[in-house]
Amino acid sequence: MGNVLGISTRIKSKAPMELFASANVSFNHGVGDDSRGLKRNGRQITIMSKEAWEDALSDLGKDLHWTTRRANILVEGIDLENTTGEVLKVGSFLVEITGELNPCHRMDEQEAGLTKALTPNWRGGVTCKLLREGIVSENDSVTFMDKASLVSEGFS
Repeated sequence: MGNVLGISTRIKSKAPMELFASANVSFNHGVGDDSRGLKRNGRQITIMSKEAWEDALSDLGKDLHWTTRRANILVEGIDLENTTGEVLKVGSFLVEITGELNPCHRMDEQEAGLTKALTPNWRGGVTCKLLREGIVSENDSVTFMDKASLVSEGFS
């Protein structure tokens, strides 16, 4: 089991990331009122692990704030590598992991070499689609759901 360390959103593409102690998570807006939350293409919410971020920073030889990655949620204690199709319970909401959050050229715009540092082992995080709305707060627990738990939650 892991926990939530940070929550961030942006009001529009390329806008600065804003930090929150808690946020609503909805089908219409994703995390808070994040500009990417409006898209329903499997990339509604993004999650990155602290451990993967620290590995990338170690390779880069820099100390950067995690929001440089532009992910919505920072977690610790959860390995996100190769988890496509898995379901995470984060606070009171549920997401299905739809794939790797591949780093793009925007990362190098923020720090030279960041794209390369984020590329191995899914360090850039994961993309997710929302399955159940809820609230996320710092220090909330994060767990992978097993199939039996999903059925009892009303998902098949």
